[in-house]
Amino acid sequence: MLVGYTRVSKADGSQTTDLQRDALTAAGVDPNALYEDRASGKKEGRPELTACLKALRRGDTLVVWTLDRLGRDLRHLVNIVHDLTQRGIGLKVLTGQGAAIDTTTASGKLVFGIFAALAEFERELISERTIAGLAAARARGRKGGRPYKMTPAKVRLAMASMGQPDTNVGELCRELGIARQTLYRHVSPSGELREAGHKVLAQSRSR
Repeated sequence: MLVGYTRVSKADGSQTTDLQRDALTAAGVDPNALYEDRASGKKEGRPELTACLKALRRGDTLVVWTLDRLGRDLRHLVNIVHDLTQRGIGLKVLTGQGAAIDTTTASGKLVFGIFAALAEFERELISERTIAGLAAARARGRKGGRPYKMTPAKVRLAMASMGQPDTNVGELCRELGIARQTLYRHVSPSGELREAGHKVLAQSRSR
């Protein structure tokens, strides 16, 4: 079965998916098997893409107009296609720079293999640059790594607030300027310190 996915970047009605839908249906995709998002490709939260990927079954082929309609970047695309391949699902790109990709054919698999190799090369370059940057920083007496989003004061406030049964977690996160994942990484729902929280407090004591 052919399943289609279309996307435009703006949700204000200034862009339409008509051209994409026409191309996909001309390629044999049933109009009832089309999924459509109106969101930037950089956004992780694309509900129709999530629904589309869940709906695909072994033997199906996902069809997109151009490669950039599907993924945020090369690594994201490689991850999606790797997951589809593991599930026995193909990918076909109709036009644009990725038009040679059709993972249901031997030549299409070869083309995507080149994409995957480039993505791996990019990851290695980033890793090498990061390691070199940290080594240079250490040589100058600086510690590497990202600064903590959580400060000792925020951790203590989170502990006190999470220990109260009437605390609204969403409001607490907005007050602290952090995401829920960050909050729960440092403090448990009952207000107890977790490993990341211990590290923040320990870092403040060592200064």
